[in-house]
Amino acid sequence: MTIREATHKDIPQILKVLKASLGETSSKKTEEVWRYKHIDNPFGESLVLVAEEEKKIVGVRAFMRWRWQRGEEVFSAFRAVDTATHPKHQGKGIFKKLTLQALEIGKERGDHFVFNTPNDQSKPGYLKMGWEEVDKLKITLRPLNLLQFSNSKMEYGVSGNKDVINELLKTHHEQLKASGQIFTPKDIAYIKWRYLDNPLQKYKVIFDEKYFIAGYVKERKKINELRVSDAILAKSGTKPAKIAILRLAKLSGAKFLSISPDTVIPFKTGITGNFGPVLTYRPIKEHQQEFLNLKSWAYSLGDLELF
Repeated sequence: MTIREATHKDIPQILKVLKASLGETSSKKTEEVWRYKHIDNPFGESLVLVAEEEKKIVGVRAFMRWRWQRGEEVFSAFRAVDTATHPKHQGKGIFKKLTLQALEIGKERGDHFVFNTPNDQSKPGYLKMGWEEVDKLKITLRPLNLLQFSNSKMEYGVSGNKDVINELLKTHHEQLKASGQIFTPKDIAYIKWRYLDNPLQKYKVIFDEKYFIAGYVKERKKINELRVSDAILAKSGTKPAKIAILRLAKLSGAKFLSISPDTVIPFKTGITGNFGPVLTYRPIKEHQQEFLNLKSWAYSLGDLELF
């Protein structure tokens, strides 16, 4: 078995392995989606390793490049995302071999850590390889439209003057730098990639000079959820952002709202608790012990949700 870094020419074979292992239903597995996630990312191209036998790819492990910042210190990080072993080659330890090799490469190149929110099936494997649990993500839940008996269909798209967003992002960035917490730095390139051009999920995006909001309706069997993936606010933007979110909530017809409590938008009704998936952390360069405390992270749901 040979393990090597993937090239763009490997994409068709990689997609075949993903489809054979995971099927077509869990997420879109097209070259457009792969390029979006692993090549067009403004934080840089993903670290992708493949395992080969007889010159055929039988396993793939992708670490999506990400960036976090605390004060002036910037951390080069990875999100552990797409991974698959062809069904005919499972049981050979390919996942572990690819992952450990990726960590070695990251160490050689000066990357700082890996983070992800694994499910209950994959988490034990990560913990055996040195991942550590931070905590379940805190989420604020608020009831909506309880007397509305049918779900509406929210129209997706962008509303706002794009000329004002750069100044808002700069202001928000300075606020987060002063907080002492670790956060994802966001510029217009990130916003465009993450929310406007995302082929995996359509977002309703609304903004002005005081706030930026990106969300979508997560359809469930009986009770739909309006998920606010990102809410970026100026100091004077709390009240207008709250009004905009509640107006969006009414149009969505969703029965409850989910949002990161770090947005500090006060809702009269609702509850905040550790309702989200478990955030895990794996140091590469050096261990930042404080990163094992969830209070050290200033995150939006969009920073950590799977996509």
